[in-house]
Amino acid sequence: MMVRTTAYSHVEADHLTYGRKSAAGTNLQYGARVRSAAADWSKYPLGTRFTIEGLPYEYVVDDYGSALVGTETIDIYKPEMKTMNKWGVRNVPIKVLEWGSFEESRKILDGRKHVRHADHVRKMLREIEKKGRTGYAIPALGGSA
Repeated sequence: MMVRTTAYSHVEADHLTYGRKSAAGTNLQYGARVRSAAADWSKYPLGTRFTIEGLPYEYVVDDYGSALVGTETIDIYKPEMKTMNKWGVRNVPIKVLEWGSFEESRKILDGRKHVRHADHVRKMLREIEKKGRTGYAIPALGGSA
């Protein structure tokens, strides 16, 4: 499936508070094989694993961002501003290897819904809870979302 991607870095002004920590509470990954990504967890739940055609890495959704909520955009983690800016905005073909857990996403988001500036958290939580009530089916691997 084709997906719009952007990039982010822990050194951006709006991420300094969190440092190298993801929304899942783990360290952001930028390894030789596995790398972190951020997305709207109501679309790509926590733990979703995917590849980008033509790149040798596996990405795992372990983060989210307020600007991503309500979109299909995936934000690729880059440790440096230079590589983040070089990525820019790209529409790329991805292959989902494994869908993450809406339940694990819900648990984390539920614990953050009362934070003052957490409208994005509440929105993801509402969308996840709607999926549960409507019997939402997770798309087939490699299929469209």
